Amino acid sequence: MLVEVVPYNPQWKKTFDRESQEIARVLAENLLVIHHIGSTAIPNIYAKPIIDFLIEVKDINLITEQTPAMEKLGYEAMGEFGLIGRRYFRKENPPGIRTHHVHIYETGSSEIERHLAFRDYMLAHPKDAEQYSQLKQKLAQKYPYDIESYMDGKDEFVKKMESKAIQWKTSINRNDRLDRLKSS
Repeated sequence: MLVEVVPYNPQWKKTFDRESQEIARVLAENLLVIHHIGSTAIPNIYAKPIIDFLIEVKDINLITEQTPAMEKLGYEAMGEFGLIGRRYFRKENPPGIRTHHVHIYETGSSEIERHLAFRDYMLAHPKDAEQYSQLKQKLAQKYPYDIESYMDGKDEFVKKMESKAIQWKTSINRNDRLDRLKSS
């Protein structure tokens, strides 16, 4: 599989919106919210052209019953796929190129906050987002057919940014609570 990162494409948001509607029909009453995460959710950075969905549901156990309907949408069910408490689905286009990742968690999972903090931090800090973009371009050039080395090469940077993102998000939340207390 070729490791390819490409410039931001505004079509990714439209693809996310369109596919979210299909997924929402499948998950129905179990669905709480669908978030666009990953690099395709961050304008102006390079990304693998794969749309990442982070889905919050009421009951993760109901996903087993909803899996056949996800498969009818073209998704392959991968179970937890290495992350306890997650249900993971992936989708490819007709030529067999991966186009979508769906990560489903039950509401309250710390993984939801981690993913959203990283995305929101990157949106709010364009210089860090640009560093991430440059790193991904460099790694894709260095490891064009080695996704594991590409992912390993990003790992330290991503962990550092996740730590900064969680601290940043905690600080924002704390300041919001203080502002609400002052105004009441």
